[in-house]
Amino acid sequence: MSNQLKKGIGLALMTMVISGFSNYVNKIAVMKIDPVLHTTIKNSLVFIMIGGFYMLFNRRHSISKLTRADKLRLILIGIIGGGVPFYLFFTALVNVSAINAALIHKSLIFWVILLAIPYLKERINIFHIIGVVLLFGSNFLIGGFSGFKFSLPELMILSATILWAIESIVAKRTLKHVDPTVMVAARMGIGALILLLITVLTGKLSVAPSLSLNQWALTIMTSFLLFGYVMTWYRALKYAPVITVASILVGATLITNILTAIIDTKNLALYNWQPSIIVISGLLFILLGTFRSNIATNKKLQQ
Repeated sequence: MSNQLKKGIGLALMTMVISGFSNYVNKIAVMKIDPVLHTTIKNSLVFIMIGGFYMLFNRRHSISKLTRADKLRLILIGIIGGGVPFYLFFTALVNVSAINAALIHKSLIFWVILLAIPYLKERINIFHIIGVVLLFGSNFLIGGFSGFKFSLPELMILSATILWAIESIVAKRTLKHVDPTVMVAARMGIGALILLLITVLTGKLSVAPSLSLNQWALTIMTSFLLFGYVMTWYRALKYAPVITVASILVGATLITNILTAIIDTKNLALYNWQPSIIVISGLLFILLGTFRSNIATNKKLQQ
């Protein structure tokens, strides 16, 4: 296995952990703050953080190398990755049960597979298939699922999920010659502008000055988590197959569920470990499938 692939998998695992914490905190935040306003402020703060990152590490030369095609792809990523899906997802989240929202969002891996095979020429083997089935199926063991309602909020979450899948494919191609930090800046900057426009048009921006200290603390916390998420996510995509990275991300459920058991129920002894064991098994199968695919690819290159 190449060092680049190891690096990509390591970054994907970091993204998974950050996402697990982020899911838990965001669940609290959207119940206490208007979802659109919260998402707008959060994404804007992340863009400011990225600006600080640029100033600190002097990465401006990366922008000067962009071609016209690169710029168009970055604009597309900003729209379908950082703007529209955030609005759809977080607006709908408060009107959909947690298990239904999780299942719809976790279907991301299926959309990524459907797109990555024809457009990126990525391949999957039996180990990938077993891993994906285990990762997705583990959600049904959490309990509380009584079927989809095919309501507008559920369709909004599905639309956001499909847009994020398309973004992953476009990002993977673009990362071949674009610095990941430039992509993060485009995604969050353009996305923040779109969300800001929505909050102005809906009159929700006027509520921002009246947010309490607790609400600001939650927003800042989720901003740092989102910053960590996008910075590791795009770097993982640069070095590892998009199917592998998207599959590993499904494991974030494991982190969120453990946090819920520790903080909400305050009794880890009563925690249902069965779904977590299945998630870990699924992750191991995904890694095994990735390693075998990498070996097969290297053998072909040597022939």
